[in-house]
Amino acid sequence: MSAHDRQILLQERVAEILGSCSPGNQFNDQETGDIRLTLISKDGLSLALNVHRQILVSQSRFFAAKLSDRWSKQQRSLPHLVEISDCDDVEVYVETLRLMYCKDLRRRLMSEDVSKVLGILKVSAGIAFDAGVLSCLEYLEAAPWAEDEEEKVASLLSQLHLENSGAEGVLKRVSLEVVSLAEEPNENGSEETIGNGSGGNGEEILFRLLQVVLEGKDEKARREMKVLVSKMLRENSTAARGSARGCAGDLSKDSLYSACDSCLRLLRLHFLRAASYDLAEASQIARQADNLHWILDILIDRQIADEFLRTWAGEAELAEAHQRVPAIHRYEVSRVTARLFVGIGKGQVLVSKDARCLLLRTWLEPFYEDFGWMRRACKGLDRHLIEDGLGNTILTLPLMMQQEILLAWFDRFLNSGDDCPNIQRSFEVWWRRAFWRRNGEPDRVPKLRIAAACETSS
Repeated sequence: MSAHDRQILLQERVAEILGSCSPGNQFNDQETGDIRLTLISKDGLSLALNVHRQILVSQSRFFAAKLSDRWSKQQRSLPHLVEISDCDDVEVYVETLRLMYCKDLRRRLMSEDVSKVLGILKVSAGIAFDAGVLSCLEYLEAAPWAEDEEEKVASLLSQLHLENSGAEGVLKRVSLEVVSLAEEPNENGSEETIGNGSGGNGEEILFRLLQVVLEGKDEKARREMKVLVSKMLRENSTAARGSARGCAGDLSKDSLYSACDSCLRLLRLHFLRAASYDLAEASQIARQADNLHWILDILIDRQIADEFLRTWAGEAELAEAHQRVPAIHRYEVSRVTARLFVGIGKGQVLVSKDARCLLLRTWLEPFYEDFGWMRRACKGLDRHLIEDGLGNTILTLPLMMQQEILLAWFDRFLNSGDDCPNIQRSFEVWWRRAFWRRNGEPDRVPKLRIAAACETSS
């Protein structure tokens, strides 16, 4: 836009502001105004207003110093001419001056958005308009913010240094560094907490959320909150990796494994009870297995699942008791094994050959037995992902171990069909590794010689 067009647009916006003043408001009143105030923006736009020295001086310490009685007596004519240059935003400056004429500043600000109030706050702080600063802070403390506005609020308040003006109440919404959540003083000066939660650092709160999800009773709500907490943990982990200082609200490896160990203890307890034909709390098997699967997803996402794999591979007692537990209660346990196969197959979990061998030796047979149940009962199960994961896990072993496992699979698949995972692709890879290079290459040499002999004779 040209300077002329921008000037016209500014005048139109200011006209709207002036037109919204309540009847009897003396802001920009030519008859009673004793100061002709000209506002000039950094890009040269200008606007003149009729204002009242008494109001400016009473509301702003900046104007009180500049428009003192001594200065007023030195002026020879009315209205006095005053000019303020290098305004960031003339329109916001006009809005701020208009607030000086309002009796209820908070009510006036209710019609504005956060961005406009931040602009008014900056101008109010610049001219030491204390009532304007306080009203803006009260608005910001009470009004909802969009996510992209939070950084603007925190950044501006840190620039203005309004610690003694009530800015702490606003910053408490976005920063735990300002004051602990548990230390909220009430009107009597004592500390007050909301609900049954106490304060704590980010890791303590996240760990508490994790525990609540693991122990929650409503399954639908648990599924929804698992998605939410996983998203929060993923974002915090990304922030921690991208920051030299880390992320104050992230969960440590020890905290995650502590939760994991608790779930595994409960799973072991209920699984072995069910294996002893005590099915009173058999439903807890699926619940704790689902909890383990969720935490395992988090561990794999953070590339710290190797310890869990070694622990799971060593659960020989659980694997031995597997056949004695009804399939309807136990198949969720095999989802944990399946997730580990996928993690190994994708290179997300890197452990020694011995650990991979132990995992297969302990859990492959139970996994085979539950595969049909998983396929039918688990909604959204990605069969092909699991089959690829199992096949790739087998192919990480020495060739003779591959042969032993895959030949046994070949026999099982022919007798079980869809109730057995189809790892035909891995079987073909093993076959080519084991025999094609050793036996195939010599077979091709004689054929080439025969062809050459035929060409010679012809």
